[in-house]
Amino acid sequence: MINDFIFNSNNFQTISGASEWRSPSNIALIKYWGKKNNQIPLNPSISITLKNCFTQTKISYQTKKVSKLEFSFLFEGENNPSFEKKLRQFFIKIEKYCPYLSNLELKIESRNSFPHSSGIASSASSYSALSLCIMDVEKELNPSIDDKFFLKKASFIARLGSGSACRSILGFFSIWGRSDFFDFSSDIYAINYPNKIHDVYKEICDTVLIVDKEKKEVSSTMGHHLMEGHSFSNDRLNQVKISLKNLKNALERGDYDMFIKVVELEALSLHAMMMTSDPYYILLKPNTIKIINLIWKYRKENDSKICFTLDAGANIHLIYPKKEYDPIQEFIRNKLIKFCESGQFINDMIGIGPLKL
Repeated sequence: MINDFIFNSNNFQTISGASEWRSPSNIALIKYWGKKNNQIPLNPSISITLKNCFTQTKISYQTKKVSKLEFSFLFEGENNPSFEKKLRQFFIKIEKYCPYLSNLELKIESRNSFPHSSGIASSASSYSALSLCIMDVEKELNPSIDDKFFLKKASFIARLGSGSACRSILGFFSIWGRSDFFDFSSDIYAINYPNKIHDVYKEICDTVLIVDKEKKEVSSTMGHHLMEGHSFSNDRLNQVKISLKNLKNALERGDYDMFIKVVELEALSLHAMMMTSDPYYILLKPNTIKIINLIWKYRKENDSKICFTLDAGANIHLIYPKKEYDPIQEFIRNKLIKFCESGQFINDMIGIGPLKL
C-alpha cells in the first residue's frame, strides 16, 4: 500500500508554475495519543474539519539544473527559522514519495486566519495545505492522477508532517487509524467518515475559548512519546474501542446525549494520560476548570446540547448545534469571556474541507 505512493521517476520533466490552497484545521472528538514509528497512530481518531480557521499556502516552483532540495519560506511575509527547520525535516521524510521536489526551486508563502497560540492545530492546517500544493506539482508531472489518489496521497504525506494534518485533507467528519468498526480505515491516511451521520450533526459549531496563549510547557510530540510504557496505555486503548463504538452509534442515531458523553470523556481522558505519565504534567489551567464547571451548569439548567473538548493544552472548544448559536453566544459573553485571556475567543463551525485557489 505504501509503495503505491512512490513517484515514478520516469515522469521527471521541466515544469514551472504555482499552486495555492486554503486548508482548515480540525478538532478531534476521539483523541489519538501515542504513536508508533513513521507517524502511525497508537489508536484511531475521529475529527470534525473546521471552516474559518485555515492556513493559506502558496508554492511557486520551477525546475533547476542541480538536484538538491532548495526552498525559501515566508510566514505572513516574514522569515520563520523555526518552521523552516521543520519544513526541511518534512521534505526529507517525503523525499522517497516526492523525489521531484529536489529538482525544483521552491518558494513557499503561508499565512493563518487565526492567532498562532489559539488552541487551534496550526500544524494540521499548515501541513495539509502544503501537501495539497505538493500534489498539484505531482499532478502536473503525472496528469493521469485521479482525484481519489490525489487526496489519499495528500493525506499520506501530510501525516508525515503532523499526524492530525492527514484529517484536514477531508471535510466534515473524518477518521484516521485502522478500526474494525469502519471499513477502509487506515493508519497511513485519513478517510471520510464512512458510516451514516444523523442530520443533527450536519451544522455543528465550534467556539474556541482562548484560556492561555503561552507556549505549552510540554509539546505534543513529547506527550505522544510518553505513552510508551505508560501504566494505563492498554486501558486507554480499550477505552478508545468503547468510545469509537459509542460515537458510531450516537452519530447514526442522532443520540446527542451519548455524543456529549463520548466527546467530554475523550477530552478528559487525554489530559488524564498526561497527568499520569512519567514524568507527569498538567496543561489545564484554573480557568479551564472554571469554564468546564460553568458549561456543565449551563447544560443542566437550560437543557442544552453544548459540550466541550480539549486539545493538548488549556484552551476549550465549545461544541454545540447551530440552532443554539445565539443563546450560547450570550452565555459566552455573560459568563465565560472573563476566563479567556484578553477576552479572546474564535467562532467556527464544521466545514467542507480544503479549497484550491
